[in-house]
Amino acid sequence: MNVRTLSPLDRLLAGIERALETVAGAPEAARPSPATPLEEAPLEQHERRHAAGLMRVNHTGEVCAQALYDGQAALARDEATREHLRHAAAEETDHLAWCAQRLRELHSRPSLLNPLWYAGSYAIGAAAALVGDRVSLGFVVETERQVEAHLEDHLQRLPPQDARSRAVLAQMQADEARHADSARARGGIALPFPIPGLMHLSSQVMKTLAYRI
Repeated sequence: MNVRTLSPLDRLLAGIERALETVAGAPEAARPSPATPLEEAPLEQHERRHAAGLMRVNHTGEVCAQALYDGQAALARDEATREHLRHAAAEETDHLAWCAQRLRELHSRPSLLNPLWYAGSYAIGAAAALVGDRVSLGFVVETERQVEAHLEDHLQRLPPQDARSRAVLAQMQADEARHADSARARGGIALPFPIPGLMHLSSQVMKTLAYRI
């Protein structure tokens, strides 16, 4: 049986399809949402609005993760690295779908700026891949470590009774830690100063805007 190798044009077209699905579509999760077995807790209007803002930030973070992985996979030099990135992206699709579902349950919507976040993150991922697979995997490690910390902050800031949102974020946090460990084991290197700081600064801008817009 012959396995067809995708050409650069094939990858470009597939990437455009994934971008449209991520930003404007309704991605389906392969795993059930961790919130499924939990009851919806009563929330005051300001609590619901706050929880929705936090979940909108997390949804945007998953849009960025999809774009970052897509950009990295498109230009990865090693096929094993490319497959690793695609596998991680599939789990991030679960996160994206779970956050979208939770936003609907909170009677809210994704960030209107998601196309901008996707384009910027894709460019960063592609640039990292051009430097080399070890640097690209280092971006995964640093990104996931920062996301872990961000999710821990949101777990503390959610309304105490919002168990459904909390369950989603806790599972996401566990997955992100595993992605970071796996990328490091595959040779991801520590990123030099000032890249981690710039990544943190850009994420702060994203979180501030996505919470509101």
